[in-house]
Amino acid sequence: MSFKKIEITELKFNPFTKIGKEWMLLTGGTIDSFNTMTASWGQLGVLWNKNVLTCYIRPNRFTYDFVENNELFTASFLGEEFRKALSFCGSHSGRDCDKMTETGLSPTELDNAVGIEQAELVLVCRKLYSYDMCESGFLTNDGLPAQFFGKDPYHRAYIAEIVGVYVKE
Repeated sequence: MSFKKIEITELKFNPFTKIGKEWMLLTGGTIDSFNTMTASWGQLGVLWNKNVLTCYIRPNRFTYDFVENNELFTASFLGEEFRKALSFCGSHSGRDCDKMTETGLSPTELDNAVGIEQAELVLVCRKLYSYDMCESGFLTNDGLPAQFFGKDPYHRAYIAEIVGVYVKE
């Protein structure tokens, strides 16, 4: 498979469906050392006059250090035929297994970042800003911290400029 680089303005999709229902693989690192994880939380929009993706990664996830320690990461969107692979990458740690071998997915290098070869769409993202979520930041009393965190650590949010958009040819 190969990719074609396009302008971000050529994209036509519903971000609520693309991220929240179809999910994405966040991949950090280099082609020689990387990890990927499934994410269904995120935003696409404009901030600081830049097209951005905001994503969230818990510090105990194996992918966290790969994203934290590199300038670039990717968000790869795969078709429904890869639902099992997406589920696997969201429920297994790269500390304990080789996700590429287990799922049949393959890495590909795009603009010095690692994407997923089987993706229909890959966004190459350059980190601009990060912040750590915390319970005191919640402005409502509707149980969200207990529902989504419990004993798990709060996420680090990454706001990243989308510097490359690739679609399957």
